[in-house]
Amino acid sequence: MTTATRSSGIPWPPLIYMAAIGGAVVLGLLVPLPWITGPLGDILFAIGWLVILAVVALWITSVRTLTRAKTTLNPTGEPSHLVTSGPYAITRNPLYLANTLLMIGVGLMSGILWFILLAFIAAFTTQKVSIEFEEKMLSTKFGKKYKDYAKKVRRWI
Repeated sequence: MTTATRSSGIPWPPLIYMAAIGGAVVLGLLVPLPWITGPLGDILFAIGWLVILAVVALWITSVRTLTRAKTTLNPTGEPSHLVTSGPYAITRNPLYLANTLLMIGVGLMSGILWFILLAFIAAFTTQKVSIEFEEKMLSTKFGKKYKDYAKKVRRWI
């Protein structure tokens, strides 16, 4: 890895999302925000379950795709192959998308609006701290192949 693309070695994305989850729990206890109740609240609870199921499917298929490609799962590791199949054909960051959707799903199920609000903050922070670095590294390592992929597949959704 060149100096311009060297990682700090700190796995920021999991830490960012764990901090956001912890923050949502603490804020939910200290500063509860109003939530929708009644039949609409029940519908949001059910939607939250569906989102969680989608997260599990996205996680499993993403990890399986990376494992089959024999490349790193480590967010600070250097990939050996550019993976463009499976969920990576739809989004360049399916694992980070799954983390964000997990927080949204938990927010819908628990009625703690902080999960949903902090999910967007965690996604933005992950993009600034990790994704932009990863994109530079992939562009340096895979050149035109990565640039063509990035033109076809969106960063998130």
